[in-house]
Amino acid sequence: MSAPRDPRKMGCDAGQHTAQDAGAGTGQEAHPHETHPLDNAHVASAYARWAPVYDLAFALVMRAGRRCVAAAANRHKGGRVLDVGVGTGLELPMFDPSLEIVGVDLSLPMLRRAAHRTREAGLNAVAGLAVMDACRLAFAEERFDAIVAPYVLTVLPRPEASLDEWLRVLKPGGEIILVNHIGAEQGPVAKIEAWLGKRSTALGWRPEFPWAVLGDWLAARPELILTERRALPPFGLFTLTRIKKP
Repeated sequence: MSAPRDPRKMGCDAGQHTAQDAGAGTGQEAHPHETHPLDNAHVASAYARWAPVYDLAFALVMRAGRRCVAAAANRHKGGRVLDVGVGTGLELPMFDPSLEIVGVDLSLPMLRRAAHRTREAGLNAVAGLAVMDACRLAFAEERFDAIVAPYVLTVLPRPEASLDEWLRVLKPGGEIILVNHIGAEQGPVAKIEAWLGKRSTALGWRPEFPWAVLGDWLAARPELILTERRALPPFGLFTLTRIKKP
Protein backbone atom coordinates (compact mmCIF):
# COMPACT_ATOMS: atom_id res chain seq x y z
CA MET A 1 0.00 0.00 0.00
CA SER A 2 1.32 3.45 -0.90
CA ALA A 3 1.57 6.37 1.53
CA PRO A 4 -1.66 8.27 2.16
CA ARG A 5 -2.54 10.77 -0.55
CA ASP A 6 -2.62 14.48 0.36
CA PRO A 7 -4.86 15.99 -2.34
CA ARG A 8 -5.43 19.75 -2.56
CA LYS A 9 -7.88 20.74 0.10
CA MET A 10 -11.44 21.87 -0.36
CA GLY A 11 -14.34 22.32 2.02
CA CYS A 12 -17.77 20.86 2.42
CA ASP A 13 -19.27 23.89 0.72
CA ALA A 14 -16.78 24.00 -2.14
CA GLY A 15 -17.58 23.38 -5.76
CA GLN A 16 -17.19 20.35 -8.00
CA HIS A 17 -14.33 17.96 -7.20
CA THR A 18 -12.53 14.98 -8.66
CA ALA A 19 -10.58 12.03 -7.25
CA GLN A 20 -7.41 14.08 -7.73
CA ASP A 21 -8.83 17.17 -6.08
CA ALA A 22 -10.69 16.17 -2.93
CA GLY A 23 -9.58 16.70 0.61
CA ALA A 24 -9.84 18.53 3.87
CA GLY A 25 -11.71 21.79 3.94
CA THR A 26 -12.89 24.76 5.90
CA GLY A 27 -16.68 24.61 5.63
CA GLN A 28 -18.13 27.19 7.99
CA GLU A 29 -21.83 26.34 8.03
CA ALA A 30 -23.07 25.82 11.58
CA HIS A 31 -24.71 22.60 12.64
CA PRO A 32 -28.43 23.18 13.45
CA HIS A 33 -28.27 21.51 16.90
CA GLU A 34 -25.03 23.25 17.88
CA THR A 35 -24.12 26.28 19.97
CA HIS A 36 -20.33 26.03 19.55
CA PRO A 37 -19.74 25.29 15.86
CA LEU A 38 -16.74 23.44 14.48
CA ASP A 39 -15.23 23.81 11.05
CA ASN A 40 -12.77 21.61 9.19
CA ALA A 41 -9.86 23.94 9.92
CA HIS A 42 -10.46 23.54 13.67
CA VAL A 43 -10.75 19.76 13.33
CA ALA A 44 -7.60 19.39 11.20
CA SER A 45 -5.60 21.57 13.58
CA ALA A 46 -6.84 19.71 16.66
CA TYR A 47 -6.04 16.26 15.26
CA ALA A 48 -2.59 17.33 14.13
CA ARG A 49 -2.01 17.95 17.84
CA TRP A 50 -3.74 14.73 18.92
CA ALA A 51 -1.94 12.46 16.41
CA PRO A 52 1.23 11.73 18.46
CA VAL A 53 -0.75 10.72 21.59
CA TYR A 54 -4.10 9.61 20.14
CA ASP A 55 -3.57 5.85 20.57
CA LEU A 56 -2.32 6.26 24.13
CA ALA A 57 -5.25 8.50 25.07
CA PHE A 58 -8.14 6.71 23.34
CA ALA A 59 -7.27 3.15 22.26
CA LEU A 60 -8.48 1.42 25.42
CA VAL A 61 -11.66 3.38 26.11
CA MET A 62 -12.82 3.07 22.48
CA ARG A 63 -11.72 -0.52 21.84
CA ALA A 64 -15.12 -2.14 22.48
CA GLY A 65 -16.83 0.20 20.02
CA ARG A 66 -14.25 -0.43 17.33
CA ARG A 67 -14.64 -4.19 17.78
CA CYS A 68 -18.41 -3.87 17.37
CA VAL A 69 -18.00 -1.80 14.19
CA ALA A 70 -15.55 -4.30 12.73
CA ALA A 71 -17.73 -7.27 13.67
CA ALA A 72 -20.69 -5.73 11.84
CA ALA A 73 -18.57 -4.91 8.78
CA ASN A 74 -17.09 -8.41 8.76
CA ARG A 75 -20.52 -9.82 7.89
CA HIS A 76 -20.01 -8.41 4.40
CA LYS A 77 -17.52 -11.12 3.41
CA GLY A 78 -15.53 -10.21 0.31
CA GLY A 79 -17.13 -6.76 0.22
CA ARG A 80 -15.75 -3.25 -0.09
CA VAL A 81 -15.78 -1.17 3.10
CA LEU A 82 -15.20 2.57 3.49
CA ASP A 83 -13.74 3.57 6.86
CA VAL A 84 -14.57 7.25 7.37
CA GLY A 85 -12.40 8.97 9.94
CA VAL A 86 -9.96 6.06 9.98
CA GLY A 87 -7.55 8.16 12.04
CA THR A 88 -4.50 6.18 13.17
CA GLY A 89 -6.13 2.95 11.99
CA LEU A 90 -6.87 1.36 15.37
CA GLU A 91 -9.70 -0.77 13.93
CA LEU A 92 -7.88 -1.81 10.74
CA PRO A 93 -6.43 -5.05 12.22
CA MET A 94 -9.95 -6.04 13.33
CA PHE A 95 -11.38 -6.34 9.81
CA ASP A 96 -11.79 -9.67 8.03
CA PRO A 97 -8.98 -10.29 5.50
CA SER A 98 -11.55 -10.96 2.76
CA LEU A 99 -12.68 -7.33 2.81
CA GLU A 100 -11.29 -4.48 0.72
CA ILE A 101 -10.84 -1.52 3.07
CA VAL A 102 -10.48 2.10 1.99
CA GLY A 103 -9.77 4.59 4.77
CA VAL A 104 -10.26 8.36 4.61
CA ASP A 105 -9.59 11.08 7.13
CA LEU A 106 -9.25 14.85 7.27
CA SER A 107 -5.93 14.67 9.12
CA LEU A 108 -2.76 13.73 7.23
CA PRO A 109 -0.73 13.27 10.47
CA MET A 110 -3.30 10.71 11.65
CA LEU A 111 -3.31 8.96 8.27
CA ARG A 112 0.47 8.64 8.29
CA ARG A 113 0.17 6.65 11.50
CA ALA A 114 -2.53 4.48 9.92
CA ALA A 115 -0.23 3.82 6.96
CA HIS A 116 2.59 2.84 9.31
CA ARG A 117 0.26 0.48 11.22
CA THR A 118 -0.88 -1.08 7.94
CA ARG A 119 2.68 -1.72 6.77
CA GLU A 120 3.90 -3.03 10.12
CA ALA A 121 0.98 -5.45 10.52
CA GLY A 122 0.91 -6.51 6.87
CA LEU A 123 -2.76 -5.59 6.51
CA ASN A 124 -3.27 -6.54 2.86
CA ALA A 125 -7.01 -5.88 3.08
CA VAL A 126 -6.29 -2.14 3.26
CA ALA A 127 -6.48 -1.04 -0.36
CA GLY A 128 -5.81 2.65 0.23
CA LEU A 129 -5.77 5.64 2.57
CA ALA A 130 -6.51 9.22 1.53
CA VAL A 131 -7.10 12.68 2.94
CA MET A 132 -10.73 13.44 2.23
CA ASP A 133 -13.64 15.50 3.54
CA ALA A 134 -16.35 13.23 4.96
CA CYS A 135 -19.08 15.14 3.14
CA ARG A 136 -17.25 15.36 -0.20
CA LEU A 137 -16.11 11.86 -1.04
CA ALA A 138 -14.28 11.31 -4.31
CA PHE A 139 -16.06 8.04 -5.08
CA ALA A 140 -18.73 6.97 -7.53
CA GLU A 141 -22.27 6.27 -6.37
CA GLU A 142 -23.10 2.86 -4.86
CA ARG A 143 -19.49 1.77 -4.56
CA PHE A 144 -19.30 0.33 -1.02
CA ASP A 145 -21.02 -2.57 0.75
CA ALA A 146 -20.59 -0.93 4.15
CA ILE A 147 -19.59 2.44 5.54
CA VAL A 148 -18.04 2.42 9.00
CA ALA A 149 -17.55 5.62 10.99
CA PRO A 150 -16.38 4.98 14.55
CA TYR A 151 -16.33 8.05 16.79
CA VAL A 152 -16.73 10.43 13.85
CA LEU A 153 -20.13 12.16 13.99
CA THR A 154 -19.15 14.42 16.90
CA VAL A 155 -16.17 15.65 14.87
CA LEU A 156 -18.05 16.64 11.72
CA PRO A 157 -19.05 20.26 11.09
CA ARG A 158 -22.10 19.04 9.11
CA PRO A 159 -22.99 15.49 10.22
CA GLU A 160 -26.25 15.32 8.24
CA ALA A 161 -24.51 16.33 5.00
CA SER A 162 -21.87 13.70 5.65
CA LEU A 163 -24.50 11.02 6.28
CA ASP A 164 -26.13 11.95 2.96
CA GLU A 165 -22.79 11.59 1.22
CA TRP A 166 -22.17 8.18 2.79
CA LEU A 167 -25.61 7.10 1.66
CA ARG A 168 -24.73 8.17 -1.89
CA VAL A 169 -21.68 5.90 -2.10
CA LEU A 170 -23.39 2.97 -0.34
CA LYS A 171 -24.76 0.11 -2.42
CA PRO A 172 -28.41 -0.93 -2.05
CA GLY A 173 -28.54 -3.59 0.66
CA GLY A 174 -25.48 -2.09 2.35
CA GLU A 175 -25.30 -0.48 5.77
CA ILE A 176 -23.86 2.49 7.61
CA ILE A 177 -22.26 1.39 10.89
CA LEU A 178 -21.68 4.06 13.53
CA VAL A 179 -20.31 4.25 17.03
CA ASN A 180 -20.64 7.57 18.72
CA HIS A 181 -21.05 9.31 22.04
CA ILE A 182 -24.61 10.54 22.49
CA GLY A 183 -24.88 13.47 24.85
CA ALA A 184 -26.77 13.30 28.12
CA GLU A 185 -30.08 15.17 28.20
CA GLN A 186 -29.92 16.15 31.87
CA GLY A 187 -28.02 15.68 35.11
CA PRO A 188 -24.37 16.26 36.04
CA VAL A 189 -23.01 14.61 32.88
CA ALA A 190 -25.04 17.03 30.75
CA LYS A 191 -23.55 19.94 32.70
CA ILE A 192 -20.01 18.66 32.17
CA GLU A 193 -20.70 18.20 28.46
CA ALA A 194 -22.07 21.74 28.24
CA TRP A 195 -18.89 23.06 29.87
CA LEU A 196 -16.70 21.02 27.51
CA GLY A 197 -18.86 22.12 24.57
CA LYS A 198 -17.55 25.65 24.96
CA ARG A 199 -14.12 24.21 24.18
CA SER A 200 -15.16 22.21 21.11
CA THR A 201 -12.82 24.02 18.73
CA ALA A 202 -9.78 23.21 20.90
CA LEU A 203 -10.84 19.61 21.50
CA GLY A 204 -11.69 18.92 17.86
CA TRP A 205 -15.10 17.41 18.66
CA ARG A 206 -18.40 18.40 20.27
CA PRO A 207 -19.19 16.71 23.63
CA GLU A 208 -22.85 17.79 23.29
CA PHE A 209 -24.32 15.56 20.60
CA PRO A 210 -28.05 14.77 20.91
CA TRP A 211 -29.64 11.65 19.42
CA ALA A 212 -31.92 14.09 17.56
CA VAL A 213 -29.14 14.64 15.01
CA LEU A 214 -29.47 11.04 13.87
CA GLY A 215 -33.14 10.69 14.75
CA ASP A 216 -34.21 13.69 12.67
CA TRP A 217 -32.03 12.56 9.75
CA LEU A 218 -33.62 9.10 9.81
CA ALA A 219 -37.14 10.50 10.17
CA ALA A 220 -36.64 12.51 6.98
CA ARG A 221 -35.61 9.34 5.12
CA PRO A 222 -38.30 6.75 5.92
CA GLU A 223 -36.91 4.31 3.35
CA LEU A 224 -33.88 3.65 5.61
CA ILE A 225 -34.01 0.90 8.24
CA LEU A 226 -32.58 1.33 11.72
CA THR A 227 -31.47 -2.25 12.38
CA GLU A 228 -29.63 -1.76 15.66
CA ARG A 229 -29.16 0.82 18.38
CA ARG A 230 -27.52 -0.19 21.64
CA ALA A 231 -25.31 1.24 24.35
CA LEU A 232 -21.73 0.02 24.59
CA PRO A 233 -19.10 -0.13 27.32
CA PRO A 234 -17.55 1.47 29.14
CA PHE A 235 -20.54 2.64 31.21
CA GLY A 236 -22.81 3.01 28.18
CA LEU A 237 -20.81 6.06 27.06
CA PHE A 238 -21.09 5.13 23.38
CA THR A 239 -23.89 3.94 21.11
CA LEU A 240 -23.70 1.49 18.22
CA THR A 241 -26.07 2.41 15.38
CA ARG A 242 -26.61 0.38 12.21
CA ILE A 243 -28.63 1.75 9.30
CA LYS A 244 -29.56 -0.33 6.26
CA LYS A 245 -30.13 1.06 2.78
CA PRO A 246 -32.82 -1.03 1.02
